[in-house]
Amino acid sequence: MIENEFKMVLFMIDAHIHADCRPYEDFGKMAVAGVESAVTLAHDPLRMSNSGVVLDHFHRMLNNDRERAALNGIELYVAIGIHPRSICPDVERVLEELPGLLEDQRVVALGEVGLETLNEEQEDIFKTQLLLADELGMKVVVHTPRRNKREVTEKTLSIIEENIDPAQVQLDHVDSSIIDLALEFGGLMGLTVQPLKVTPLEAVKLLEEYGGQGFVLDSDMSSSPSDPLSVPKTVHQMKLAGLSEKEVELVSHQNAAQFYGI
Repeated sequence: MIENEFKMVLFMIDAHIHADCRPYEDFGKMAVAGVESAVTLAHDPLRMSNSGVVLDHFHRMLNNDRERAALNGIELYVAIGIHPRSICPDVERVLEELPGLLEDQRVVALGEVGLETLNEEQEDIFKTQLLLADELGMKVVVHTPRRNKREVTEKTLSIIEENIDPAQVQLDHVDSSIIDLALEFGGLMGLTVQPLKVTPLEAVKLLEEYGGQGFVLDSDMSSSPSDPLSVPKTVHQMKLAGLSEKEVELVSHQNAAQFYGI
């Protein structure tokens, strides 16, 4: 019998998904498992060949995907931004539209933005968006890549520190290879529980070592290998490992709710 009994009804937030890549049924599975809300972020679901494609992507997030989630009982919030893999040839048009889009009440953050590689164009677009978020007082969700992760993350953090208060930033896809950088950085840290990133047990190990303060859980579910139930599964493993109710609440709901204001 597990000594630490959870008497509360826990409603979870998946702090980073890509709803446009998932079937309708995934939202039902999430809701049944106790996920009450999620944040869907801009990315590169198609060949982002021009600004029209990028802006249509934003439109789908704000409308179609929110409706599909709502029909399954999930409140879907939106983060909009230019992903480093979504920089189209006429990106200036997207940048011109961003301020108005970010003022939409359905939008809770700018994201997913950052660097995929050490690339001057990506760095310039990233800086421009950070300055816009700072001006608007928006929260920002920042991507860290799979490849060359530590070096790119070091550059990413230096750009953040030069352009915006780290307290406004969620650094995502944090794992053991960059945990020291993330802790020193001081912003919110996203543990992405996904087959190609961090397993539920690896996430629990990090939380056992560092505690739940400053962390959120997310699935980053997309067209890549994903599990829409990765947040509930990680919560289950936290309970089995004997982590406190407070720690579970922090990483699965409270930290994300406070950060996004939801």
